Order: sequence, then structure tokens, then C-alpha cells
Amino acid sequence: MEEEKPWTGPLAEAEGAAICYGGHPSQLRLSGLDWKIAAGSYWVVGGPPDSGKTDLLATMAGLQRPAGGVVRIFGRDVTELGEPDLLKLRTKVGFVFKGGGRMFSDLTVAENIALPLRYHQNLDADHALDTVHALLDLTDLGNIGPERPQRLGMSQQQRVGLARALALKPDALFLDEPLAGLGWRHRQWWLDFLQELSSGAAFMDRKKLAVVVTTNDFAPWSGRRVEYAVIRDQRWQMLGEQKEPPNV
Repeated sequence: MEEEKPWTGPLAEAEGAAICYGGHPSQLRLSGLDWKIAAGSYWVVGGPPDSGKTDLLATMAGLQRPAGGVVRIFGRDVTELGEPDLLKLRTKVGFVFKGGGRMFSDLTVAENIALPLRYHQNLDADHALDTVHALLDLTDLGNIGPERPQRLGMSQQQRVGLARALALKPDALFLDEPLAGLGWRHRQWWLDFLQELSSGAAFMDRKKLAVVVTTNDFAPWSGRRVEYAVIRDQRWQMLGEQKEPPNV
């Protein structure tokens, strides 16, 4: 079988895309979206609550389809793909949900992190364990593998979600308001860790991830090399790199 060639174009791109709440065309959040996410880029997307940031992220990650226009992931138009092909593309994309990471409460932390490995790589629990332990160390979660997610604080739950999103060593990582509700110390951990992922972390084989974050406040990224974009009144505006964070 011929080996699949590495993709060298944008990891995700939108052309005139319409973004809707939950993918429902009657609930428009954003229209006319033109955006390219390159390998190794670091985007911080701002906007007020209920402006469509979550739906934008989910659409660009392939979790929901655009209501109009074109969205491509690794060069493939998601509107033309069946679910099996789209599922294959999603293995190259990590997604961290806000508000606790959407963990399964009936599974342990270790079992939650192992899910992508067991489902997509057909690993049994024992063979997934080494990677799970490495991810727990990577995210400074220590020995909480046997715990249930609901027993953890918000910061730890978010990190479990992060560990699960990194399990398959994706090319792009999408994070929906990862700093929301966190104190200064935990925010700094996230900011430093995401910068490391963008620059090339050892666990990721020094591969530079494309990192895309949503936020209600640009201020925590002050002094960091990121590209800003904002959603205002259903309009998309790319602001690029700036010395000082813009206003949301």
C-alpha cells in the first residue's frame, strides 16, 4: 500500500463559510468567513459571550458542518465527506471543550484519556497505559488516573480534557475558553504549556502544533507571539500580531 504523503497546505481553511449555532442554518452566528490555519500557527479568537466562538471552533475542527460556503480540513471539503472519512480527519485534530472538558463520569480519568487510543488505534487498556501515564505527567496531573472526573476541580478536569485531546498526537489543537474560571497560577500554566505546544513539545516529537484558542479577554496573552481575530456583530475580523492585546 502506498504511504500517504504528508499534507503541506493549510490544516483548516474557510472560504465564505457560514457558521451557525449547532450547525442549524436558522441560527446564524457568522457569515462570509475567510480564514486559513497554517501548521504551527497560534490563534487567539475573541468575542463576547454568545457571539459564535464555540460554533466557529467546532466547524473549523470538523465537529459540525458549515451552513454555507466551504470549510476544508487537510484539503478535504467537509461538506462532501461521509462520516467515516470525516472521522478519520478528526483524528488529526484535538479539541478541548470548555467547562470541564466533557469527561465521561462513569469512567476513571485514565479511562477517559485512553478512549481515543482504544477507539482509533484498537489498543487494549494495558497497551494504552504507558501513553496515558505519559500524558498525565505531561499535564502535571500526577497519579490521579484512578479518580473519577467529577471529583476533580475545574482546572484538573480541563487538563484531563487536554490530555485526552493530545493522545493521538494531533496536528492542530482547538481549545474553547481554556482559561475561563481559572486563577492566575493555573492560567499561567496553560499559557506556558500552549506556547510550548506551538513551539514543538517533546511529547509531540517536536512537531509544532497549530493552536487555536477562544476567549472573552485577550489580556492574558499580552507579550506573547500570537495572531488575534475577533467576532463582532456576526462579522469576522483578523487583527494579526499586535504588541498589545486588542479589545474584544
